[in-house]
Amino acid sequence: MSLPETEAPPQATRDADAPAQLDVRFADLPLRAQRLLRDARRALDARDMRQADALLERGKSWAGDHPEYLRLFAIARQLQGRPAEAVAALRRALEIRPGDALLLMNLGTALRGAGDLDAAVVALRRARELALDLAAAWYNLGRTLGQAGRTGEGHEAYERALRLDPGHVRARIGLADTLRTFGRIDDAAKEYRSVLGKPGSMQAWLRIANMKTVRFTAEETKDLERLFAMPGTSDDDRVVVGFALAKALEDANRYPEAFTVLSTANAIKRRHVQWDAHQFSDRIDGIMQAFEPPPASASPPDLGHEVIFIVSLPRSGSTLTEQILAAHPDVEGANELPDLGNVLEAESRRTGLEFPDWVPKATPEDWRRMGESYLERTARFRRERGRSTDKALSNWRVIGAAMAMLPGARFVNCRRDPVETCLSCFRQVFSRGQAFTYDLSDLAAYWRDYDRTMRFWHPRYPHAVRDQVYEKLLADPEAETRALLQFCGLEWDPACLRFYETPRHVRTISAAQVREPLRGDTARAPLYRELLTPLRLALGIRREQ
Repeated sequence: MSLPETEAPPQATRDADAPAQLDVRFADLPLRAQRLLRDARRALDARDMRQADALLERGKSWAGDHPEYLRLFAIARQLQGRPAEAVAALRRALEIRPGDALLLMNLGTALRGAGDLDAAVVALRRARELALDLAAAWYNLGRTLGQAGRTGEGHEAYERALRLDPGHVRARIGLADTLRTFGRIDDAAKEYRSVLGKPGSMQAWLRIANMKTVRFTAEETKDLERLFAMPGTSDDDRVVVGFALAKALEDANRYPEAFTVLSTANAIKRRHVQWDAHQFSDRIDGIMQAFEPPPASASPPDLGHEVIFIVSLPRSGSTLTEQILAAHPDVEGANELPDLGNVLEAESRRTGLEFPDWVPKATPEDWRRMGESYLERTARFRRERGRSTDKALSNWRVIGAAMAMLPGARFVNCRRDPVETCLSCFRQVFSRGQAFTYDLSDLAAYWRDYDRTMRFWHPRYPHAVRDQVYEKLLADPEAETRALLQFCGLEWDPACLRFYETPRHVRTISAAQVREPLRGDTARAPLYRELLTPLRLALGIRREQ
């Protein structure tokens, strides 16, 4: 995952200096339509989607083809998780009002939400050119560049935004994010702390909490306790504060209190995500059935030899494993890539069938075509080094498809004690996905599905799948690192033992941790003792280990 913090969704007034300036944008409409759009904008900013939809529907007959109506409609669709509809509406608005900086900024954010980062950067660069003195234009560009992995360019854009508006809180947080990615942990913490208490700064608390090597002060803990107990706090803010407070309480060795806060914050978050453990298990059953036996492929045996996939549950040592591999002079650490999933999704669109329903119909040539497509998509990561990693963790579900596409690839499965893994996930709020992590029973069910799936792949691809056990790596780093490199077909290099010295951009939660040597005191489950008994029972573990 890219930076694992929640992002505030777009606001109708975010990219302009004041609502009055936005009013000018629909001044040519009848007064009744103006009032409706003004009210719709307020509803969107309040996240009252039912009211916003009702107002937009009422205003459609008067203003449905007006650029500002289309802009607000697009924001509504983006907030509802329908970015493709937002993009379509904004493109229509730009046909009517080409060269409009605000529309281009909204288009860029919608394209980013749709996953088209290259097109988003193009739109946002154009918006910036039209509004060089608007901090929001630089902020949006910086955020998109960062999401696209172009952290250096993103850092420069954030700096430009802050020169224009030193009080731009979100740009300050974005700048700190880039500093963290660069490994400048102390500088990042200083920037996050500089905005605490300011409007729109709630995410800074979570950013500090996510830097696991940074401790909250006693005064900050008191502030978090006050914020968590404050009446009228929105669910989004209470979740953010709750996870940060739990980290602060852990820092103070107040574990029972931390668990109570974690349970509350997770329960709130769980109400706002969609997850069906039984449905997911059925989907896993379908995948295993589709790849029994493995499909025939026209891919040459060594196709994909340059790719090392790293799979696991979150918080299982995957970032550490990638950092070790990226310390090797022949390996580029590419972080979490969407490309394997995108290739499979493209095939689903081509066939009109969901994965894995189309697997029995795929020809050997289809698998080769998909494998070559993946290599083409990721070739940029191998321009300077011959090998690259792909740390999209959930690729454990589709190893059978990846092996048909790329029989020369290697899969490193990062395993950690299941109780520690589930607890670590339960202690973390994620930016997107990972909806199974906000309930201990859901976590246990997900881990069991992961475990049985990996046990399904291992005997089918014994040469291509290795378990990298976190606890073994801590116990004997050199032996485990040598075995890992040998499995990946890499020569031994002692730099891999000094992975924490490797200068690279790390965008995950573990960005601070992988800048330090290995530590043997990372276990947290013993600190929570009997509080984790329900989790152990759900995992099938009858006693504390």
